[in-house]
Amino acid sequence: MNRALLRISLACLAMFVLLLLNMNYVQAFETNKLAAEPGNIRVFDEQFTYQRGSIVATGDGNDVTIAASRLIKGTDTYQRYYPEGPVYAPVTGFDTIYSQTGIEQTENKLLNGTDPRLAIHNLTSLLTGKQKQGATVELTISPAAQQAAYSALVNDGGHPAAVVAMNPSTGAILAMASYPSYDPNVLTTFNGTQLNDAYNNLAHDPAQPLLNRAVTPNFPPGSSFKIVTSSAAFSQGLVANTSTTVPAPEPLQLPNGNLLNNDGDETCADGNPPIIEAFYLSCNTAFAGLGIKLTAPVLRDYANKFGMNQTFDIPFPVEPGLFPEDQGWTDPSLTAFSAIGQFDDEVSPLQEAMLASAIENGGTLMKPYLVQQVLGPGLSLIESASPTALSHPVTPQVAGYVKAMMYEVTHNPSGTAYETAGPPATSIPIYGKTGTAENGLTPAESPDDAVFSCFVPAGAGVSSPIAVGVIVQGGGFGADAAAPIAVQVIQAYLEAHS
Repeated sequence: MNRALLRISLACLAMFVLLLLNMNYVQAFETNKLAAEPGNIRVFDEQFTYQRGSIVATGDGNDVTIAASRLIKGTDTYQRYYPEGPVYAPVTGFDTIYSQTGIEQTENKLLNGTDPRLAIHNLTSLLTGKQKQGATVELTISPAAQQAAYSALVNDGGHPAAVVAMNPSTGAILAMASYPSYDPNVLTTFNGTQLNDAYNNLAHDPAQPLLNRAVTPNFPPGSSFKIVTSSAAFSQGLVANTSTTVPAPEPLQLPNGNLLNNDGDETCADGNPPIIEAFYLSCNTAFAGLGIKLTAPVLRDYANKFGMNQTFDIPFPVEPGLFPEDQGWTDPSLTAFSAIGQFDDEVSPLQEAMLASAIENGGTLMKPYLVQQVLGPGLSLIESASPTALSHPVTPQVAGYVKAMMYEVTHNPSGTAYETAGPPATSIPIYGKTGTAENGLTPAESPDDAVFSCFVPAGAGVSSPIAVGVIVQGGGFGADAAAPIAVQVIQAYLEAHS
């Protein structure tokens, strides 16, 4: 009898020791994991009892809060709110009781205070009795440029469209607007039923307001891709300089026997123009012919150097421009269409801004980014951006050639964007390239997509350069629909930095 009791006692002791060991292990090593469990009600409720960090736009040198948390009157609960709602929605994303998107998602641990780098601040709060706070995320966004971009899209006539502006010297994103947009404030309710209804209404809206068109989906670049084609032609020695003539027959007979025409079947100058004239007139046959000579693998190589086919984060992931590996590799006739942005090439407004940025920056493409710095409670610096080069698509000499051609697009009276982005429209020295991209639809279904890629260099009264990419779905001619939007963004940014 005593032996049986002894065995039971030892077994109970062993289980008790194992229980103590497990409790200590859980408390020491499993705390963060358990806290992150979606079913942890205590942690779920606790997250609303302290102030989530703010998201601030600082690109104009002054702080503009674009996401913050405020105490609900009569409670100890904080609710997220977005002062400018739809204007910044493509940047901030949203923070709901269940999930996040955009900056709210990628910087969530810093904003909610659980990032390990905030451990000291959290411990200090516990000891002093002060309320725990999340970090403040400061963005590169220029409030002036962002507001101008969004307003220009809203007033464009209802076309789905997007704009991205960036600093070519650093890669800092100055504006990222998408239309149609949405008001993230409708998603900050604590009522699960209301939240589901609001989200479903947005998710099932045929206009797709939740889609950030600035970075996803991709559109055909049209003639703006001639920036890449001409860069490759200069770099490969097919064209010596901007005065070198290039064949531009009307029409161009392709290797498969089909014919490729210029816009409106117009003759390009005398049929053998200098490449700079072919560029500012946007002659399809000239650049299609260069594409055939370059071959698809070479074109793809240069497209890659300009950031296409490269996946990166800004910090949320973006869909890169696309130049498929098999694009015209076995059929030079298809390569001709690739060279003028009309086969399977695809870009986003961000990619368009990157094309212009690389040329303005002397052939170096900087990696785009949105977060300038993160400040902990007490304004202690947690992290700060360090601009880095993404690639070096062309030499400074080649960048100079393309830059000269982009200047003529807006400053030569025959240039495609002279009337809308040149002296008749603005005194700002804008360098650009238009694109009018066939989108696979009939004119009755939707006009062509309008594209504009441009930049303003530093100097001559401009404190810092700016590059802009605009795509207006179904907008028609790039010069008519996309270029004026870019001009408005540039004007607002430069006024704020004058």
